[in-house]
Amino acid sequence: MNTRKAEVTRNLEEVKERINRAAQSAGRVPAEINLIVVTKTFPVSDIEILRELGEVNFGENRDQEAAPKALTVAATWHFQGQIQSNKIKSICEWADVIHSISSEKEVLKFAQSPRQHQVFLQVSLDGELGRGGASPAELAQLADLVNESKNLELMGLMAVAPLGIEPEKAFADLAQINQGFQSQFPNAKYLSAGMSGDFEAAIKFGATHIRVGSSILGSRSPH
Repeated sequence: MNTRKAEVTRNLEEVKERINRAAQSAGRVPAEINLIVVTKTFPVSDIEILRELGEVNFGENRDQEAAPKALTVAATWHFQGQIQSNKIKSICEWADVIHSISSEKEVLKFAQSPRQHQVFLQVSLDGELGRGGASPAELAQLADLVNESKNLELMGLMAVAPLGIEPEKAFADLAQINQGFQSQFPNAKYLSAGMSGDFEAAIKFGATHIRVGSSILGSRSPH
């Protein structure tokens, strides 16, 4: 086994053990947790190693970087970054799941895709709207729009723990928002939350999809 494969294998096993411990501590079944490996800035060779290790869900947040990777490696591809309107058509060509929809305009543009997409609505946990997601008060209207589309399937909510707020507090707030949302939209039974530094807290508060990059692939070089 080459050095990089050994490193990725070891890191992946450690993350999966952390997932198992967090799920069991929360009284949950580890199989409920879907791991999305965030591969932004990492090469296709790393994704191919992960595919050999059985991983099938990969997350990207830059369309121009993700598109060629998705063409090269057959997998389920997740877009989780800030959405630029002029990139939506391109994102639709490669992404299977969209995690960061937060406006009516975005719903309507994604709904025009000829492909089927699963979508999460991003909710802001600190009142910073726009980049940080929609307000809780806007979620029902956005969900109704998604449900009216033939090509979009509403999965649930997504959130990022804001800087300066303890993850436990952020995800406790998210769990409360999600409980109200699911009472209105019972088919939206998934929750996308948690990254390398806080996914145990997210699992404690009900996350079903966690997005982990650096804990598996190492520190990424900025570009």
